[in-house]
Amino acid sequence: MLLNNPQLKSLIEKLWDRFWSGGIANPLTAIEQITYLLFMKRLDDLDLKRQSDAEFTKEPYTSKYEGQYQPPGTKEKVDKQTLRWSQFKRMPADEMLQHVQTKVFPFIKDLNGETAPFTRHMANAVFIIPKSSLLVEAIGIIEQIFTEIEKDAEKGGQAFQDIQGDVYEMLLSEIATAGKNGQFRTPRHIIKLICELVAPQLGQRICDPACGTGGFLLGAYQYIVTQLDKEKDKKLPDEDGFIRSSVSGLVTEQVKEILEQNLQGYDFDATMVRLGLMNLMMHGIGNPQIDSKDTLSKSFNEDGQYNIVVANPPFTGSIDKGDINETLKLPTTKTELLFTERIFNMLKMGGTAGIIVPQGVLFGAGRAFVEARKKLVEEAELKAVITMPSGVFKPYAGVSTAILIFTKGGQTEHVWFYDMQNDGYSLDDKRTKLDGYGDLQNIVTRYHQRNLMKDTDLSSKCFYVPKAEIAENKYGLSFNHYKENVFKEIEYDSPKIIIDKITTIETDILNEIKALDKILQ
Repeated sequence: MLLNNPQLKSLIEKLWDRFWSGGIANPLTAIEQITYLLFMKRLDDLDLKRQSDAEFTKEPYTSKYEGQYQPPGTKEKVDKQTLRWSQFKRMPADEMLQHVQTKVFPFIKDLNGETAPFTRHMANAVFIIPKSSLLVEAIGIIEQIFTEIEKDAEKGGQAFQDIQGDVYEMLLSEIATAGKNGQFRTPRHIIKLICELVAPQLGQRICDPACGTGGFLLGAYQYIVTQLDKEKDKKLPDEDGFIRSSVSGLVTEQVKEILEQNLQGYDFDATMVRLGLMNLMMHGIGNPQIDSKDTLSKSFNEDGQYNIVVANPPFTGSIDKGDINETLKLPTTKTELLFTERIFNMLKMGGTAGIIVPQGVLFGAGRAFVEARKKLVEEAELKAVITMPSGVFKPYAGVSTAILIFTKGGQTEHVWFYDMQNDGYSLDDKRTKLDGYGDLQNIVTRYHQRNLMKDTDLSSKCFYVPKAEIAENKYGLSFNHYKENVFKEIEYDSPKIIIDKITTIETDILNEIKALDKILQ
């Protein structure tokens, strides 16, 4: 997590300050412009690494910077090598700004061909860094950021992580408009936890219907790549106890194509779509599939299409009743409830979802709340309800949330509950890394080893509850409703003994004061 590296945090704050003072004060605009620069840098780095790998393995690789490029609206052709970050960063300031504006940026917009989602969604993107001095400063800071990330990766034994998401997270924590429309970036360790629980496999169709910057899609990709990594058992776990790889010898071009075609994301915000596309491409997903769509609206129809759905959908708003897709039957306009039904509908029979919901969904008494829970219990196998502490989404929000794991078409007999009390980070706005992994690894172990005969202690952190009992309680899924509190009887001394103890203490204090007074005379 970027926030735990003070140097990285300082550099991101410095970058944000430069954009603010340089005239780009709109937070999302600043994030988008910074992402374009990160993308240019990462694209060059990835291409150079793949060229080097190809020379070593003798496998064919065609560089994205091979040949010439003709910017739109011009007759001039330029050598694509001059479009590399490592090349243009050495240009004089004014020349570099014009080069990036008129050549490099149009080049990355057209990177994947006319029909690719990336090209389509970048069509209206604009590069608006107005001053050459700002561009020079930004490039210098980004160079320092990547140097620090490489140090962090070497120290932690982990590959390049979600830098775009980290920058987004850091900037959101710095600005007053964080969480607009209920959009909060899901912490990386929670994404890794959910992917570990739903265990996506190569060849399965995977979707996030409210993907934001693509964190869950990236998490699923890295989980699958890790399973293909023959060396994974020799690698050190990261700061949260997970082992993740971004590369594997078994990720051939064919495997990579399977992965790319089976990862699908949607978001209604065009800026988020662009950020998500670039985020995935920065991690080696060459042709990501993210589209601009409101998955609750009438225009969306992908029922029964996915094996895995992982999501943290917006849950602080409502949608106009007239815009709701007619396949969504819950009597509500609340997005947190509509998304549970949308995700259920998107799953194939036998498909599994891992989603985050506000804890109000677990115990809300309204008709729509009860019907939403009933659907998960009666029409799916609701495998797990994992409640999380309220600080998980700080500094954006203090709302208490929960993870639901369910499989469509299965049959719920019992539901496994776990009360996460510690996610490995402080629960204040600073979210400082604590020693150990908190409950994360215990959740993974206990979930995969859950046992109906053993998980019976209702006073413990995890236990099973039978479906019949849940149904009797209006399908309530609150952990505290079923937890059995054990009260220990405390024996107190009699009032006389307590008074005698107080008198003795007071006498001792008076004697010490007298002794001190004699010393001072």
